Amino acid sequence: MEWNLKRMESELRQINPDLLQPSKSFKKPSSGTITLNVGGFLYAAHRTTLTRHHGSVLDELASGKKAVQHTDSMGNPFIDRDGPVFRHILNFLRTGDLQLPDDFREAGLLRREAEFYRLSELVKAVAEWEGQRAAQREPAFLEVTDSHERSQGLKVYCSDPAFIEKVKGRLVQISKSRLDGFPEEFEVSSNVIQFRHFIKSEPGSRLVLKQDSTFLCTLECLKLETVMLALRGGFRLITSLDSSKGSVVVAEALHFVK
Repeated sequence: MEWNLKRMESELRQINPDLLQPSKSFKKPSSGTITLNVGGFLYAAHRTTLTRHHGSVLDELASGKKAVQHTDSMGNPFIDRDGPVFRHILNFLRTGDLQLPDDFREAGLLRREAEFYRLSELVKAVAEWEGQRAAQREPAFLEVTDSHERSQGLKVYCSDPAFIEKVKGRLVQISKSRLDGFPEEFEVSSNVIQFRHFIKSEPGSRLVLKQDSTFLCTLECLKLETVMLALRGGFRLITSLDSSKGSVVVAEALHFVK
């Protein structure tokens, strides 16, 4: 048996000497790729990916601007940082977008790791992701109010900017209109829309708004459209002022929560 094993080993060496030396071939990646050991986890990436953000720790390491200080037993550059979370950093470098699982709970750790690697864009992306998650956890508040002053018209406020975007998307005529989007002059902020001019759209088209005397849209139509969007979106009415006439559309103020 011992003789057979030696003979097989000899034959393998003649066919391909590197087959019996996997560590040797692993130490010598192609010039276009680099393997990193981050906290005991191995990651392989193209050098252009690691150098995408100039001035970062990974850029300096992959481009050779700074000498590798530590290597593992296989000769790979070793970084003594969190290994599992590094995959999100690498994916961000590859795609330019931060894609995290819905149940991700280590945003604070990811932000600190991004700061260590000097990836300012990733630090900003994590902060924005945390803000969006916080907004989703908080109840959304919606207020639709009429103004006694004709110049102010109808006001829609919502703590969730996504709902404001839905209103903007709906209140645009889809045919026979000179508008190709929601008129920016009506947007006060990401949370508020102030309607001062109401336009009556042509038959067969949806609501249209434009600061122009050519068309006129009634206040009731705009309010009804907003209320229907709210109800379809999961909002529930909690208070209505002056709705004695039996319709929420004529109420001076409507308050919803989600």
